[in-house]
Amino acid sequence: MRTLGLDLGSKTLGVSVSDALGMIARPVETLRFESDDYDSAFEQVKKYIKEFQITTAVLGLPKHMNGDVGIRGEISYAFKEKLETLGIEVVLWDERLTTVAAEKILIAGNVSRKKRKKVIDQMAAVQILQSYLDSKY
Repeated sequence: MRTLGLDLGSKTLGVSVSDALGMIARPVETLRFESDDYDSAFEQVKKYIKEFQITTAVLGLPKHMNGDVGIRGEISYAFKEKLETLGIEVVLWDERLTTVAAEKILIAGNVSRKKRKKVIDQMAAVQILQSYLDSKY
């Protein structure tokens, strides 16, 4: 079974998925929605849960550098509850610095600024999912 990785923002949702063995994360798509319209984001991500037969999703949990969970973190908790209504397990995963790491990878790969902006969220989702997968082995 595959695992889904999600990086939830205020207007975008980065999506990644593991391989069938659950060892390697790969980018899927950056979903876009109106500002703070998480119902729309939920509806869009449902197709991937069905398509990839997902039983577990790893959702980034934004925390402040001191470990506190702010408003963005509360939104992730609420989105987690929505996802769980689909009968899947949802793991909240500390996403601090994942976007920074994704940006560095894209820069190292010589990806232009314009292209980086389009894929940064899905690359952050890859970072979230890969760190979760690595923690299992």
